[in-house]
Amino acid sequence: MGIDLSVNLGGLVMKNPVTVASGTFAAGQEYGDFIDLNELGALTTKGVSLNGWGGNDAPRIAETPSGILNSIGLQNPGVASLKQHELKALEAYTVPVIVNVSGHSFDEYIKVIESLESCNRVDAYEVNISCPNVDEGGMTFGTHAPSVEKIVGMCRRATKRPLIVKLTPNVTDITEIARAAEAGGADAISLINTVLGMAINAQTRKPELARVVGGLSGPAIKPIALRMVWQVHQAVSVPILGMGGISSGTDAIEFMLAGATAVAVGIANFIDPRSTMHVIEGIRSYCQLNGVDDVTTLIGGLQC
Repeated sequence: MGIDLSVNLGGLVMKNPVTVASGTFAAGQEYGDFIDLNELGALTTKGVSLNGWGGNDAPRIAETPSGILNSIGLQNPGVASLKQHELKALEAYTVPVIVNVSGHSFDEYIKVIESLESCNRVDAYEVNISCPNVDEGGMTFGTHAPSVEKIVGMCRRATKRPLIVKLTPNVTDITEIARAAEAGGADAISLINTVLGMAINAQTRKPELARVVGGLSGPAIKPIALRMVWQVHQAVSVPILGMGGISSGTDAIEFMLAGATAVAVGIANFIDPRSTMHVIEGIRSYCQLNGVDDVTTLIGGLQC
């Protein structure tokens, strides 16, 4: 018998546990020259808002040891454009599609979802209440438990599709926020988004980013992400989509042992556009070497 890599992420059935982190893969077309998108467990789009967002001033990317700081600011052309172009192009594929939803206000999140409800190419929503790079919305909601429960509840009433809620790590108690998302009706929890950081140029004596601070991602945040996935797994009953520095099958297995049902590959896509395929193959190889015939048996298998 072969190895069963399929997982169920809050009602979203994935042929393997690997998707991509929003904002690192656009809507997949650019990566189609390097990989077969249908080999992914799911494809997660870049964040979309009701109307287009111009993003933040440059410079908005800075390399740091073992990571990247970004202050892109959720630049996107708006939900109408996503439907007309990216989602239309994805009709040529069978891979499940998760649309990352952003907004400046509670109502804007709902309007984005309502706009997408008629689109057959949307399989699930990832509600982003965790972005540190916008002046309103995003992380403003995600650091306050009552606001989290409210916005998730509103989104829950707007759709019957699987609802994945993306949390910020920039809080005192991640379990409090995760419980609020679950109480609001989340089908799954996505974590972590970027960690607040900054970089300074000693020669110019100026910050490397125009906004001074930005979101740190990459291998540097993996220990933080693992800790939070482990904590949240013990605090809620819904499945977890884990991310933060994943670049190999071993990384993915570690996240699953900590409690993740599925994982998302982010910055590694910029280094090697075939990173997702390497991670999937790495998971399969681990299972073969360790006599694992069903990958779901690894979820939460950390032995403390």
